[in-house]
Amino acid sequence: MSCIELIGLKKLYKDGTSAVDNFNLRIEDGELVVLVGPSGCGKSTVLRLIAGLEDLTDGDIRVNGRSIKAMDPKDREMAMVFQNYALYPHLTVEGNLAFPLQLKKMDPKRIKDRIGQVLDVLGLKEICHRKPRDLSGGQQQRVSVGRALSRKPAAFLLDEPLSNLDAILRAKMRVELAKLKQASGATMVYVTHDQIEAMTLADKLLVMNEGKIQQIGSPREIYSNPSNRFVAEFIGLPQINCLTCPIKQGRVDILGKSYQLTGMVMNGLDQVIIGIRPDQLLLKDGDHWQVQLIENYGDHQVVFLEDSSGQAVRVQVEAGQIVKMKQVFDLGIRDLRSVLLFDAQNEERLAGQLREV
Repeated sequence: MSCIELIGLKKLYKDGTSAVDNFNLRIEDGELVVLVGPSGCGKSTVLRLIAGLEDLTDGDIRVNGRSIKAMDPKDREMAMVFQNYALYPHLTVEGNLAFPLQLKKMDPKRIKDRIGQVLDVLGLKEICHRKPRDLSGGQQQRVSVGRALSRKPAAFLLDEPLSNLDAILRAKMRVELAKLKQASGATMVYVTHDQIEAMTLADKLLVMNEGKIQQIGSPREIYSNPSNRFVAEFIGLPQINCLTCPIKQGRVDILGKSYQLTGMVMNGLDQVIIGIRPDQLLLKDGDHWQVQLIENYGDHQVVFLEDSSGQAVRVQVEAGQIVKMKQVFDLGIRDLRSVLLFDAQNEERLAGQLREV
């Protein structure tokens, strides 16, 4: 497999739209890197730039130290797996897997041996003579992955491959993709807007917004130590609560209580954004917050509350905790070390934490 380096990638369209800007990433041999972000953030464009389906405005793409940016897509040895499967309807499963190898004029015996291995790995042997119209969505996606796998490419490029599947099939395919990656040792670049896919599959996670990298790290690192408000709000379900609070004499008043800001340089700051994950909030006796909505997820509940000013928060509670609509509470924080601080102007992460007064 391959090590891929993306160096200063830039994609600017004729109308002036910047799809990708100053994009730098190193993908190690055998690593599964997930690009995640909202629709239109540029993540699929990055994948197409690697594959050669889009022309670079600036920057370089290197595979094992060699630049490939001037190569045609067919010569880059990248295997793409698309959202819509892109199977040939007139060919059987076996025919779809064999087709890219036949284009390379590979020896028929080698084709048969390689296709046999792929059919075994993906559990497709019993349906190898069926055509796409006779397959379920999950089976079609496995064939799409298998066609890429049969080529033994430099890397796999997967563009939202599970988004057309229902929730149960998506969960099953996530497991299959993880197993495939472990068994093959393949280098994979995976694009998704689904943070569950991103968090469960990634060796390395990259969060994008408006064509720019917001943060790169392990899923745990990005969840626990987001670099800015955007990352904190995009990664983590239920979504983090972000409350803007004025700073007075180095203190903030939040959830009806005063806290000292410690371990940070103020530099004239008069406001700070306080980020608190819903599972770090507690419902307590009181009457400052009223329940507006309750979402039941089976193993837990998410309670939406508002105060008299209209400020809203989410709180995650156990499934067995009894909470009723319009019920009133006060709120507490489980662990002050879990609270995140962001600059109210640029929304970048601030060092420091809250301390009880």
